[in-house]
Amino acid sequence: MTTRHLIVNADDFGQSHGINRGIVTAHERGIVTSTSLMVRWPAAAEAAALARIHPRLSVGLHVDLGEWAHRDGEWVAVYEVIPPDDATAGAEEVNRQLAAFRSLMGRDPTHLDSHQHVHRREPARTVLVELAAELGVPLRHCDAAVHYSGRFYGQDEDGSPLPGVLTVEGLLRILAELPAGLTELACHPGQADDLETMYRAERRAELDILCDPRVRQALDTLGIELRSFHGLCAKP
Repeated sequence: MTTRHLIVNADDFGQSHGINRGIVTAHERGIVTSTSLMVRWPAAAEAAALARIHPRLSVGLHVDLGEWAHRDGEWVAVYEVIPPDDATAGAEEVNRQLAAFRSLMGRDPTHLDSHQHVHRREPARTVLVELAAELGVPLRHCDAAVHYSGRFYGQDEDGSPLPGVLTVEGLLRILAELPAGLTELACHPGQADDLETMYRAERRAELDILCDPRVRQALDTLGIELRSFHGLCAKP
């Protein structure tokens, strides 16, 4: 039988109270094994406190350099932390966020990724690749040992709904098609609609699906082993 391992990583930990509660619920009652912390938001301290009482939940750094929304046919900035093309400012901000993570969590992150995947473009890409190498942790999209899947997401690139994705059946199809080896499946569960963002109502739907017992049963039937980023670090 082909060996398949799955990390289910919840993005946006710390962005709001409702998101924090949703992620913890999806870890306690569902299949979430890992999360990525946004350190700039008021709910980050609450998230760190929740992480400390859930030691099996691996916690990485979700680097936050800005957010963009699709409005009237074009992408517009909701907020920008630094100019996206300023390499010096980007490196300084990433270092600030790493320091904040260490202060909140008392340790280094188990993995790295970024809000809306900004690190897939330069100059953020080089900054995060170098930091991942320094820390000895995986960086989403950039680690050959961890295949990334963003298929469990309820909107198209322009924010249009994607019918049939945020259903139990949709997630079961994703699981059945997982490749051999280790896959990170991203998700965005939330327990309350308490954040002004393009991706709002979908968070509750994700939470319900991730906690559905049919999903856990499917993992057992398919022989897929749940993992986290704990233990994947190159450094002790």
